[in-house]
Amino acid sequence: MLSSNLTTVAYLGAAILFILSLGGLSNPETSRRGNFYGMVGMTLAVVATILGPRVTMAGLPWIVGALALGGSIGLYAARKVQMTQMPELVALMHSLVGLAACLVGFASYVDTSISYEGAEKTIHEIEIYLGILIGAVTFSGSVIAFGKLSGKINGKPLLLPARHWLNLLGLLVVIFFGVQFTGAPDINAGMTPLLIMTVIALLFGVHMVMAIGGADMPVVVSMLNSYSGWAAAATGFMLANDLLIVTGALVGSSGAILSYIMCRAMNRHFISVIAGGFGTGGGTTPTAVSAAAQGEVVAVSAAETADLLRSSKNVIIVPGYGMAVAQAQHTVYEITRVLREQGVNVRFGIHPVAGRMPGHMNVLLAEAKVPYDIVLEMDEINDDFPQTDVSIVIGANPSAEDDPNSPIAGMPVLQVWKSKTSIVMKRSMASGYAGVDNPLFFRENNRMLFGDAKQMLEEVLTALRS
Repeated sequence: MLSSNLTTVAYLGAAILFILSLGGLSNPETSRRGNFYGMVGMTLAVVATILGPRVTMAGLPWIVGALALGGSIGLYAARKVQMTQMPELVALMHSLVGLAACLVGFASYVDTSISYEGAEKTIHEIEIYLGILIGAVTFSGSVIAFGKLSGKINGKPLLLPARHWLNLLGLLVVIFFGVQFTGAPDINAGMTPLLIMTVIALLFGVHMVMAIGGADMPVVVSMLNSYSGWAAAATGFMLANDLLIVTGALVGSSGAILSYIMCRAMNRHFISVIAGGFGTGGGTTPTAVSAAAQGEVVAVSAAETADLLRSSKNVIIVPGYGMAVAQAQHTVYEITRVLREQGVNVRFGIHPVAGRMPGHMNVLLAEAKVPYDIVLEMDEINDDFPQTDVSIVIGANPSAEDDPNSPIAGMPVLQVWKSKTSIVMKRSMASGYAGVDNPLFFRENNRMLFGDAKQMLEEVLTALRS
């Protein structure tokens, strides 16, 4: 067993590794190293905790058994889950962190092995109350996010009447019962307000995420990641575990910063996303009247697409969730390789909220071995569209900035319509997961390549090779 001093040293080393991990994950070229640092740091933290002075020999078999069971489930999920299912898997993992915070909070409250008096008792009860509050919101919100991302729940936002007043009322009730909880004379008296607060927090998590539309889901995933971090930090305070506090704070702050960056890229305020997102997610098809009013849709074949690409000097590919669903990233890479061998300058433009979680498209392209140096962010490539011959949009929705009636009006987008020719790949004219119709489809220089993305891209690849 490790002494208290050795455990502290191990925790310090793990914290440093976690910081290095976050630094490595900030760049695709160093992300593998960042993941390695994180795995080593977590292994060190777990071993130091198991062998530390706070774990008894009687409890060791239970902990090892739980680690083996949880590790087996995680390993199975990592091997079986497709890349297209990563957003919902991340949301599900966030829910488990929130659930753990709730369970630890209740366990800490009923634990009588350590007694607190005076100010220490009040501080400990506040830690428990906040930990369960954050954990419950994270748990229920993440479960709803998992349902929306997996298609089990409609992506259309559920906007209840007077929803903001309901949220305010819930907050006031939570504060009221928090006062009752910290002033309770014993555990039995404090359990009732604690349970009522937990139910309200669970309902708030459901209401918060249900009110957010499909177009905002990447921000929701990032936000829930931040919540799970703060829930872990609160758990660290409950257990007086310094490393858990530091780790939770790192995850919580990095998730909050990422959410802020994404909201700024979307020209939206973080509070407005929480208050109710845009996008219906209904996947409705525009009516004949609206389509006729906007213009004519010009379809194009795979062979014609290949001819346009072959005769181009500069090509920009804009991937979206449709590429992930079709698992077409490897075919996209082969097209890129063939075009580059023919002297065509091919690059990728990634919107900050492309896909259903932050970095989703970057991960898919990296999996397909697309070179990092040709995968550019929106602000790095937007000025190059006027000099671009062909822009290919694969399952994304770069809706025009000049439509004031659009649910995403004011949101910066990849300006593919400024290319000489833009080609949008879609199965149909449906608005898709984000629930936003796209005036790009009706522009004179736009062409629509209808069909399954992978099948159409394979036909394009065959035509290019011939």
